[in-house]
Amino acid sequence: MNAADFSLNTDPVEIAQLLASEFSKTAAVRDKQGGNPKTERDQLRASGLLSLSIPKQYGGVEADWATIFKTIQIIAQADSSLAHVYGFHHLLIATVQLFSKPDQYAQWFEQTTQQQLFWGNALNPLDQRVQVEQLSEDEYLFHGDKSFCSGSMDSDILLCSGYLNDKLLIGVIPSQREGLHFRGDWNNMGQRQTDSGTTHFEQVKILKDELLLHPGPLSTPFASLRPLIAQLIFVHLFLGVAEGAFETARQAVQHQKAWFKAPVETAIQDPYIQKHFAEFYVQLESVRLLSEKAIKHLQQAWQQGEQLTAQQRGEVSIAIATAKIAATQTSLFISQNIFQVMGARATTAQLNLDRFWRNVRTQTLHDPIDYKYQEVGEWVLTGKVPEPSFYS
Repeated sequence: MNAADFSLNTDPVEIAQLLASEFSKTAAVRDKQGGNPKTERDQLRASGLLSLSIPKQYGGVEADWATIFKTIQIIAQADSSLAHVYGFHHLLIATVQLFSKPDQYAQWFEQTTQQQLFWGNALNPLDQRVQVEQLSEDEYLFHGDKSFCSGSMDSDILLCSGYLNDKLLIGVIPSQREGLHFRGDWNNMGQRQTDSGTTHFEQVKILKDELLLHPGPLSTPFASLRPLIAQLIFVHLFLGVAEGAFETARQAVQHQKAWFKAPVETAIQDPYIQKHFAEFYVQLESVRLLSEKAIKHLQQAWQQGEQLTAQQRGEVSIAIATAKIAATQTSLFISQNIFQVMGARATTAQLNLDRFWRNVRTQTLHDPIDYKYQEVGEWVLTGKVPEPSFYS
């Protein structure tokens, strides 16, 4: 599949569906292989979806958040690793808009749309091993290792961070910058093609005009929307995985016989299987409704820009945390229990259906759901909204 395959299809949601259909053909095999999904990332480049979140004045589509999240969700139905790096691409573009000004990011966005550049992540502020040395007023050196660098390999532009004493500095640099080394050491049980391993900075030179200093992270309620966008990306990642698992199971039972003790002949007539699918459906519908509510809150906050208040930002946080709790629990429940309705044949290694559960189990552990419960619970009981941080 190449760029020509998308030329007659300009609707982003339909393009995402076309990509998901293509990705699903090899998802099970690629999950076992791990490593970098170069071919599939190039298909994303060719699709034009990498321009979806970039403002029109820089050649982008300037889609609303509902459209962006929908494309992530659809791709996640087939392949959550690709949905992850694709979603992070849009998160990083939003990060630049939140942490800097148009006169700085205009050239990056224009290059991205003209060349369909893929953005990669080496930010992870909790990992403070990358230390910064200031050489002059305009030059800095980044040195050390950064973990959980999703999408860094095969990226064109890298968002990175390091610490100058206790100050977090965030930069935007070409992924081919001298001194950058991508270790390729991601070898986890899930999200196996996200390339979320280590990036090593070997005295990497970064210029002052490549640093996001104005206004910088967490400086205003608007700038602190960044972690909320990340959380809502994961909501749609989990929802997409749950939908993918649900549809796989629904298709599988269409032609199955009922268990020999059942009072009916086919699986779809079995009252117990019907009950399981009802549970799946109700949970999915709940997440869909909660995610729609969260998107509306985020879109309104995004449009308010610097007029956004701390209280309004906190209300967005609660809406997203609520959806995150539901998406986490639903994706784990459905991806585990599809085997209950599909039976023993579903466990064959060839189908590799455990990848649905492994993927959400891996990703949900990066942000403990207990703390989302705590945030929502505190708000319910006291009315206090969460304080901005890099993760909420």
